Order: sequence, then structure tokens, then C-alpha cells
Amino acid sequence: MELNVVAIDIAKKVFQLHWVDAETGSIERLKLKRAQVIQWFANRVPSLVLMEACGGAHEWGRQLIKLGHEVRLLPAKMVRPFVQRNKTDAADAQAIWTAGQQPGIRFVPVKTEAQQVVLALHRLRTQLMKMRIMQTNEIRGLMYEFGIVMSEGHRALLKELPDAIEAAKTKLPAMFIECI
Repeated sequence: MELNVVAIDIAKKVFQLHWVDAETGSIERLKLKRAQVIQWFANRVPSLVLMEACGGAHEWGRQLIKLGHEVRLLPAKMVRPFVQRNKTDAADAQAIWTAGQQPGIRFVPVKTEAQQVVLALHRLRTQLMKMRIMQTNEIRGLMYEFGIVMSEGHRALLKELPDAIEAAKTKLPAMFIECI
């Protein structure tokens, strides 16, 4: 038995669904508020649910899998060519449904919570490293504005900074020293 295919365009408040009724062949569209989505899917027979792989899709995928549905996430670049008219939630849901019917389309696996936590930690660490590099370069640049040349690199800056500030105390404004 083939599963009924339901495409869902997820958003912050209103979700748009698109499917073709297996018995009548009619195209169905439904707009649901966020709080109504789980209840709607809980009252349906198991279906193949297609979503664009975007923010929140993995969480929704896990919830729908718990309800017995099969969930497939589509990369956004695979959906974009199927948006036929002005970009609306309904057009996006239809494009997701159409893209999901294409032969050879690749899907994104639904991530577990543990996988998402590890990815989140990597992203946070990367962001913190960028911030640290930005701050290191900014401090070196500000010190250079006062004629103090410092080595590149975070560790080198931390090692040299106290001595450089002490040596240039008479040269540097007190407010600047406090800020650094």
C-alpha cells in the first residue's frame, strides 16, 4: 500500500499543507496554526510527510515520526525550481509536494536530538572562535593606533598585552587602558 503524500510548509505561526486526495484525485490545501498541526496529523492515517529542510524541520520531523508518519526532508535548492508563481506559503507547499514526487530526488535525513546538539555545539564554538579572532585583531589594531606593535595570534597577544600596557602607561589614556 502506498502512503498518501502530504507536503507541509512550516513557518512561525501558520503552516500550509498540500496533498492530493487518493480517492477523488482533488488537490487539497489547508492552513493550520502551529498548535493545530500535531492534532491534525494525529487524526490521520500514516502518511508520507514532505518538508523543506529548514529551521525547525527536524523537530517537526521527529514529532511526526512518533505519530507513525514517514518524514522526508527536501533540500531547499531542490524545491526552488518547482515554485511556479509568486512565493506564498501555499505555492511553497505545492512546490514541496511536486519536488518530492520527482525521481532521483535526494532527501535530508531527520536528525536526532543528540545529532542536533553536537551540531549546535560545533556552530557555537565556531562563532566564539570568530569573535575571539575579531577581538584579538581589534585590540592589536587599537594598540597600533598608539604606536604599540604586537604579535599576531591570540596567545601571543595575551602574553604580550600586560607588559605592553605597563610599558606604555604614560603614553596610553587611562580610559583606554581600563577598556582594554
